[in-house]
Order: sequence, then structure tokens, then C-alpha cells
Amino acid sequence: MGGKLKISEIARQTGVSISTVSRVLAGKANTSAANRQKVLECARAHGVLTHLTGGRMLFNNVMVFAPKRAFDLRADIFYYKVVQGIRDAVAQNDIHLTYCAIEENDADVPLFLKKLGNQTCDAALIIGIDDPHVHALAADIGKPCVLINCDSDSMRLDAISPDHQLVGRYSANYLIEHGHRDILSLMCLRRATMERRLHGVREAFAAHNIPFDDDRHLVTTTGFAAEEAHQAIAAHLAGLDREHYPTAILAGGDFMASGAIAEILERGLTIPGDISVMSMDGFNLAETHDIPLTAVHVPRDELGAEALRLLLRRIASPDAPFCHLLLSGRLFVGNSVKRLGSRKSGSGTGRDHSLYGDLAT
Repeated sequence: MGGKLKISEIARQTGVSISTVSRVLAGKANTSAANRQKVLECARAHGVLTHLTGGRMLFNNVMVFAPKRAFDLRADIFYYKVVQGIRDAVAQNDIHLTYCAIEENDADVPLFLKKLGNQTCDAALIIGIDDPHVHALAADIGKPCVLINCDSDSMRLDAISPDHQLVGRYSANYLIEHGHRDILSLMCLRRATMERRLHGVREAFAAHNIPFDDDRHLVTTTGFAAEEAHQAIAAHLAGLDREHYPTAILAGGDFMASGAIAEILERGLTIPGDISVMSMDGFNLAETHDIPLTAVHVPRDELGAEALRLLLRRIASPDAPFCHLLLSGRLFVGNSVKRLGSRKSGSGTGRDHSLYGDLAT
């Protein structure tokens, strides 16, 4: 059955016009919800949806739920850029985005139900919300929904996130392979996703038979700001003799790395000569204090586009198994990490490496 005949057959079976079928399959908004539903159900029966290109979104109104700080560049640059990535991904499509701020935990459930249950809402993206009640309600309502960087064990929703555990393991392993053993992790552990990064760091230590001592190898903060990181590193180093300083600091974000670097320099030390610094973020600062920062670039801008593809997959194949998609990061080599020991140092700076590629055996 050819493409035109399929459209004609769908129109005949649903009782709508050929132009209406075409608009629905092209993802246009100017059709009624009832006609849209009839066309999509018939299209699935004919296998049409399995052949649509990625550019046809098949939904027009998407509700974006996220913590309030996600909509403020100064409050949370990571989530703000995730939201911006969603906007960019739909820019060429007939899709309207609506935003709703709810808490990460203990969310306003009536507000969530009101927004998601609105008949104009075709699908939803939930960013950084860990409340299991929200996840359960989203699954019960049955609209296409994707979780982005959420802590969830749900097998009833699609989800996408950076592979935080691999990012932590890879970053620590990179420092260990550069001869470092006294590595101090500077982490904000306010969310389970950051706990996964720390778990990856612990895995790297264990793989190299290095005991991980929380008092020696971990400093935690309540946030990701440079000033708090500065103070935390100052307090930690103040309790150590110079010979017991870490040879490397692995920071949970670029601004935290900036704070650590500020304290190191204030002590009259050099980077990476005395202490190496590495970040697990790598987007917000190309360099800090005139030092190009070695960092793992955690997937961020790509999350929105990939989440929209998962929405399209769910609409096209509503009975397909739910999936949890983990995105790899990339290593950017700057000048902030020194190789210790006799092994020859890698040449050049500014090199970009695939996270999986560097781990390949």
C-alpha cells in the first residue's frame, strides 16, 4: 500500500478528510483532539507511525515540569540549559511548551494533576523531580511522559539521564591512571544523582585497590557555588600538614572547581604543579584563574532532544517496553591535571575524547 493510499485509507476508515490525516501525521496543531486520536489509532494499525521521520513529533502541547530554579539561569545553569535544549529541539516544529514549577520532593500534587490532566496537554517532560508520587501519577494518567535526570525506579515511564555513575568512575580513574592516589572528592550530595557520581568514584578506588576514607577523600557542600567550595577546601586543608595535602581534587562541578583553585592559589601553591584539579561538569567555565580546566563534559544540552525522541517513540509504539536511557559524557583535557610518576605525559591540550572510547578495551 503506497503512502498516498495509506492516507486515503486512514481518511476513509476514520471519516475525516485527507488533509486532516496529513496534518495529524505531520504533527500540526490545527486539528481537534478527537480527530487526532482517531487518526493516530488508525495509523498505528496500518503501521504508518513506524515509518515516520524523527522530524514529525506527533504532539503539539508539551508540559515541562521542573524545580523553580530550573527557570533561572543564575539559580541552576545545568537545568536552565536542559530547558533551553528542549526549546531549541522544538523550534522547527509546531509545538507549544508550557512550564510548571514544582518541588523536587513533596511536590504540589493537586497542581501537578491539574496541569498534566488538562485536555490541551498532549505529553509531559519531568525534569529533576524525584517525588515518587509524581512519577506514579504520571504513569496512571497515561499520557506520554519522560523523566529527565530524575531519581526513579519506575518501570512505567521512560527516563533519560547522564550516566552519573560512569562519569564519577571515569573521572576518578583518569586521575588514578595519571599517578594520583591522594584524591580529594569535592561533592554536593543533595540529590541521588550526585550520590551515583560518588559511587562511581568509590568504584574506581576499589578497582585500583585504594581504600576510600571519607575523612581523607571526601569533602561535601550543600550547593555548587564557588564560594562555598572555597571555604570547604580551606577548612579541609587547614587541618592537614603540607605533606598530607591531596595531589588532586575532583570537583563535582565547574564552579566548585573554581572555588578549590582559588584556595589553592591563595596558599601560594601551583596548579597542576602542587595540586591537580579536575571537574565533573565542563560546560560553565572554559578556564578558571587562567587555567584551562580538565573536565568531563556531562550531557546537558542533548537531554531535551533525546527526551522528545522518547516521547515520539512512546506515541508511535505505546506498548513498547519502557526504557531508561543513559547518556555518556566526554573528556576535555586542559592544563589542570599533572601526571605523576615516570609514565610519559600525553601531549597537547584542548583534546576531546569520547567517554566510552577511552574506556574501550
